[in-house]
Amino acid sequence: MTQVISIRVYVSGKVQGVGYRYWTRSMAQRFGLRGWVRNTPDGRVEALLVGECTAVKMMLALMRQGPPAARVTCLVHEPAKLENAYSGFQIRQ
Repeated sequence: MTQVISIRVYVSGKVQGVGYRYWTRSMAQRFGLRGWVRNTPDGRVEALLVGECTAVKMMLALMRQGPPAARVTCLVHEPAKLENAYSGFQIRQ
């Protein structure tokens, strides 16, 4: 049986205005993850990743790099309450 986890991720650097949210949604969908991604007022990108533990860890590794135009300077994550309310992966405003 696979373990499902939920984490909240905060990404800093040049991550707004470079397609980071759209890239994140695309990658999350490839890994079968649920959740969302959004820009924050302070210039970071925030995401909630819900899915199989291995897939979430692989997604975190990709998010440390980001799409070609992004420059990630810091990525931090923390456990989040596991909620089953998410279906698919959305970009939030």
